[in-house]
Formats: sequence, C-alpha cells, structure tokens
Amino acid sequence: MPTLLIKNIHTLVTMDANRAEIRDGALFVRDHVIEQVGRTADLPLTADEVLDLRGRHVVLPGLVNTHHHFYQVLTRVVPAAQDGDLFQWLKTLYPIWSRLTAEGVYVSAQMAAAELMLSGCTTSSDHLYLFPNDCRLDDEIRALRDIGMRFHACRGSMSVGESEGGLPPDALVEKEAAVLRDSERLIRQYHDPARHAMLRVALAPCSPFSVSRDLMRESAALARSHRCVRLHTHLAENASDVTYSREKFGLTPGDYAESVGWVGNDVWHAHCVQLDDAAIAKFGRTGTGVAHCPCSNMRLASGIAPVRKMLNAGVPVGLGVDGSASNDSGNLLHETRAACLLARVGAQDASVMTARQALELATLGGARVLGRDDIGCLAPGMAADFIAVNLDRPAFAGAQTDPVAALVFCDSGAVDYSFIHGRRVVDQGRLVTVDLPVLVEHTNRLSAKLVAG
Repeated sequence: MPTLLIKNIHTLVTMDANRAEIRDGALFVRDHVIEQVGRTADLPLTADEVLDLRGRHVVLPGLVNTHHHFYQVLTRVVPAAQDGDLFQWLKTLYPIWSRLTAEGVYVSAQMAAAELMLSGCTTSSDHLYLFPNDCRLDDEIRALRDIGMRFHACRGSMSVGESEGGLPPDALVEKEAAVLRDSERLIRQYHDPARHAMLRVALAPCSPFSVSRDLMRESAALARSHRCVRLHTHLAENASDVTYSREKFGLTPGDYAESVGWVGNDVWHAHCVQLDDAAIAKFGRTGTGVAHCPCSNMRLASGIAPVRKMLNAGVPVGLGVDGSASNDSGNLLHETRAACLLARVGAQDASVMTARQALELATLGGARVLGRDDIGCLAPGMAADFIAVNLDRPAFAGAQTDPVAALVFCDSGAVDYSFIHGRRVVDQGRLVTVDLPVLVEHTNRLSAKLVAG
C-alpha cells in the first residue's frame, strides 16, 4: 500500500481528544488512513510520496460542510431574488429552477465542490430536492466521484405544492410513492456504511412547507430500516417558517419534528435559527444535529441562530455554506469566520465563541452531525483528509503570535494543499482533479441559459 509523509509542519492542529497543536509536526499515511501523528523528528524519514512543508504552514483536518444545495451555483445573485426573505426568495427562484437539467446538476455539483475544496472542505453533504427534466441524484453523485470529494448525498423531495397549501409550484413536486421508491434504489445502489466511506446517502424531505407528514414519517422508517442511513431537512429557518408550522400543524417546529419521528442521533436539521428553548433541550437530549449556516441566515435576514445555547445543551452543531443562491459563496473557511463573529454579535459577548471553537464546529462538529467518527481530526486510524495553509501571504502578515486563530480571524481565502482519502486534490493552491477554467466557462454558459429561460 502506498505511503505518504507530510513533514516540517509549522503548526499541526490535530483536533484530537487533547486538542494537541504540534510544532514542527508530521503526518504519516498508509493508503488512505493516517498511521502516525507527531513531531517530524519522531516519524519515518521517508515514504513513497513526501511533502516537505518547511516554512509557515498550518495543517488541520479537512473541513466538513453539513448543508448545501449545489444546483444553486447556477443562480447566484439573480437580481429579483437579492432582497427577499426566505419565502419571497424561494417563490422568485422556483420558476427558474424548474428549467434545471441533468447536465446542470452535474456541472453545478462539480463547480460547488471545486469552490469548497479550494477553501479547505474535504467532506460535503448536498441536499438536492427538485428533479425536473429527468434530473437525478445520480448526476451529482457521479460529479463528486469524478472530482474526488468525500460526499453525503441527500435525496431530497417536495410533495406538497401550492394547490395543497405548500410553497412550491405544483409542477416541481413529486408523487410520494415515487420518492420512496427512488430513495430505496439510491440507498441500495450507493450507500456505503463502511468506515472511511467516500459516499453515503441520506433521505431528506425538503421542509415542513413542502412535504407531508406521511412522507416525513415514511422516509424516517425507510432510513431506519437500513440502519446507518441518516435523515436531513430544513427546520425553523425564519419567523415565517415557525408561523407556517403553528398554523398548518398546530405545533412548534421542534414539536412537529418530534411528532413525525425526526429527532434522534441519526437526524440533522438545517438552520434552526428560530428554534425555541424547549426544542434546543430536546435536541440536546436526543443528539439531534443542526447545520448552522450563518452567511445564508444573514443574507435572507432570517436571524441569528442560538448556537452557543445549542452547544451548551449538548446539541451536535456543524457548519454549512447553504446554497449558492442564498449565500453566493461556497467558502467554508469564510463560513467559519462568520460563525465566530455572528455568535459574538448575537450574544453581545466577545468570549462566547473563540477561534478554536469555530474551527471545531467546522471539523469535529461537522463530523458528528454527519454521524462520522472517522473524519474531523488527525489521529491514527482516521481518514487521511487534511489541509495546509501557508501563512506567508499578505492576509496573515503580523499574525505570527497565533497562527491557528489567524485562520479564523484573518482572510484565509484558499488553502495551499488538500488531501482527501490520502489523495492530493489541491496542490500549491491549484485544484488538480478538474480543469477549472473549463468548468467555470461551462457553469457560466449553463447559468445564462437557465436564468434567461
């Protein structure tokens, strides 16, 4: 099996049980698994592949993105959707998204993954919940395999259209029996429960305002019949979302989730900006996870998620960039910075979220939310997913006193190196698994066609 040695690391941030930060650190990898972690002087002298990071590089676990909508890369900054709240924004974009094609799903998934990988993400989930024009989840699964990213593919769905009191147009909803049949197919065809798996499948009815209680319950039953298959949806994203839940179901979002079986350590909900104290306590008791998406929440004026309150209650919390039509960026390092700063603003307390705690949300937190105990930290037996950032650049000038905090407080931009499953995918700031200029041109061409109609 091939071996890999990364040595002479200025600061190696392990995120292990001791939260060790090792100066002059090194990593030794065999095949796709970390075998040794320590000081350069204490590890093997050579390997089949050696990367000498002599200089001022910080190496840390690959970041984990727990919520995204890849296809939305094709509809960034659409003028009519720039200034609306969640429901207005959705109603503006649904007609455009109805023209999505299988080619668009594939290309947008690769473009979103490329942006994530360049910003330090090594594992991402994606929530694809509309399937017009013969689009399939298989299209983005193939795209992520081709680009080399560790992936949790979420089979989303919408089944309650406007005529039945839902938000999406009737043309974009599916029959629930068809959703469940396809969900079963995808699990059997793609889901890999093994340790260090590169691909897993989750079931993800879109939101309380676009699916029925029956589909929520039956999706949960289907996922749990396969064990190891997780559940994902949107919940309590803004005040209108809460009002809909109260008026439609007579329940708060947290109580609604519990009523359909959507609490437990196999479930994670996106946003939860307006989650009340009772629901936070419930999520903490049951291990129900939350994908925190600070930039999207700010862009849509949804509010500030009570992340510190969630963490204090024991709720698993990870970070998500959310779709690129509500964030307009897929940079997970920037999302980490936003999470740190927004938590401080929300609490009006600068000590409520430290830089290292924000990095923990982006690594260990995301791993826990996705149900992974094989990513998120650098230790023997963990997947060889890690990134390196060179601090010898203008954005970090004067930040020598704390290079780890500098990754959060300064403008990190892009990583210099990234390894996924032991494979070098970013080399000296260049993504090596795809022709990026060609991908950008292809994305722009499809976007122009989609938006113009």
